[in-house]
Amino acid sequence: MNWLKQAVGKEWDITPAGGLTGDAYIASKDDRRLFLKRNSSPFLAVLSAEGIVPKLVFTKRMENGDVVTAQEWLDGRELKAEEMQHHRVTDLLRKIHGSSELLHMLMRLGKKPVTPGRRFADITAQLEANGLLNAFTEVQNTMDHLDYLLPATHNQQQGVCHCDLNHNNIIITTKGQLYLVDWDNAMIADPAMDFGFILKWYVPAEEWDRWLNQYGAAKDNYLFERMYWYLMIDALDYLSWHHERNEPDKVQNRIADLHNLNQYVQNAILR
Repeated sequence: MNWLKQAVGKEWDITPAGGLTGDAYIASKDDRRLFLKRNSSPFLAVLSAEGIVPKLVFTKRMENGDVVTAQEWLDGRELKAEEMQHHRVTDLLRKIHGSSELLHMLMRLGKKPVTPGRRFADITAQLEANGLLNAFTEVQNTMDHLDYLLPATHNQQQGVCHCDLNHNNIIITTKGQLYLVDWDNAMIADPAMDFGFILKWYVPAEEWDRWLNQYGAAKDNYLFERMYWYLMIDALDYLSWHHERNEPDKVQNRIADLHNLNQYVQNAILR
């Protein structure tokens, strides 16, 4: 970790912060702590300026070409699953999806809007490469539903989507501040990709109308079709991800998710 010492100073103690990438660290000195990450996107700066992530303290480019970012470490905790229904989460998501500053920054970084047609083609190729396209009936049913519902996803307003709205990625500080972290998967896409995930996994169905009213979503004929289209394609993406890592139990969990999604689409949308 010598390169991190060079970034913050030798007097700081550095420990791994955990996570899948192994590129996140905590630097401590006296009663101060910083969250360090290697090669974060320049997008972090505008997220910090918008108050969506903890304040960015500095960015340094190292001799080896790596870029180290340091953010304030704030005492707090991850949101609990039941807290995802809170109106502050809805308000934060609406702010992100409607932010022209975030959208323009991603575009300046070279991000192109991700079209549903492109995603459908990509997941088809991915499943085929992994031998999953015809391996499970639920996969075949999902692909049929995706193909049938694809026109409902066309010509929708796009914004910045986080694309990983697990409750573990929302932090509430001891002072009550709410932050959304881990932006590595952000893209320009239909916001239904984000709020569909929250509704499906965190909000009771009888509360969906209330949640959507607060968010300000236009409940046109295609809203739920779009939501479930993205939920299905995400489930297929995770299925392939677990298969590539030889995690058979989690593959079966994803097949179960697909079964539930297919049942809903069949009974509530295609009936």
